[in-house]
Amino acid sequence: MQARFASLFAAFVAAVMIGAPAPALAETMSWLMTNAHPRAVVVELVSQTRSHRWPGDGKVYLLEKGERKSVPIECNGGEKICYAAWVNGNDRVTWGIGPDGDKACSDCCSLCAQSATEEIVIGQ
Repeated sequence: MQARFASLFAAFVAAVMIGAPAPALAETMSWLMTNAHPRAVVVELVSQTRSHRWPGDGKVYLLEKGERKSVPIECNGGEKICYAAWVNGNDRVTWGIGPDGDKACSDCCSLCAQSATEEIVIGQ
């Protein structure tokens, strides 16, 4: 009886392990941001897959007029990431999904992939 129980338990554990999702692998990708607007803009990257933002902790990336910045981020492979941008000090002028993440966009999101670079030009 004890051997049968051990056998059933081992089969149960194996079934659970096979059905368990594989953990997401951390990837490093870059976002190349260019400010083409005549005023400074701020940018935030927002995961659509989980509750996460870059740079995080209530901070944003600041780009002065004409500035270009490359930002590497750690993300989960296949994670959907969108940018939110707005004029510094005026969140009524926005690009991407906007500061509240509620704007529709057709080309402001990308999937996280190892060594990928996503290029965005804000204010065009």
